[in-house]
Amino acid sequence: MVTVIDYGMSNLRSVVKGFENVGVKVCLTSDKRVAAAADKLVLPGQGAFSDCMKNLRDLDLVDVIKNHIHSGKPYLGICIGLQLLFTESEEFELTKGLDIIKGRVVKFPEEEFARMETKLKIPHMGWNSLDIKKDTPLLKGIADGTYFYFVHSFYVKPEDESVTAATTNYGIDFTSMVSFDNVFACQFHPEKSRSEGLKILKNFGSLTLHQI
Repeated sequence: MVTVIDYGMSNLRSVVKGFENVGVKVCLTSDKRVAAAADKLVLPGQGAFSDCMKNLRDLDLVDVIKNHIHSGKPYLGICIGLQLLFTESEEFELTKGLDIIKGRVVKFPEEEFARMETKLKIPHMGWNSLDIKKDTPLLKGIADGTYFYFVHSFYVKPEDESVTAATTNYGIDFTSMVSFDNVFACQFHPEKSRSEGLKILKNFGSLTLHQI
């Protein structure tokens, strides 16, 4: 079973339905006691970074997430669930994150994009491909160059590039997936990425300790 944290920052039904579609049992909760007992924790989310952190603090879930990760149990972050792992975000105002991964969440370079021959819009929205940088259990059965669905205006910049499992190009190359130890997170939405996205959810749901 996977436990999906509900902290009021997105419609989580598509995430829950995605896991159910591949035969993974799901518990959706905002209760810190239930989340603390989870074997596998999933943090999705959409919206402003600062609002997400505030809601996690208000629900007393920050330490629950950190303790889960430090315990060695699998964690999956989706979209904001990736960004929140980082030290801080510059969205609107500088906001501290969970600081699991040293680095910063920054905005796509709007002025640079505007000067390009093919002007790129922000947010980065739609289908884009992965350039896989290293093996990770979550990408089992996923070919290099596979397309996934993105919606975001900010991207992560890890200080240690070794955590990067895949990059994506949107005017610049950015980290679109991280993987290290028991931590897995992606900027794209696997639950909205058809059969290939569902493979990622199934791979996470099927993780065993010897794989991480």
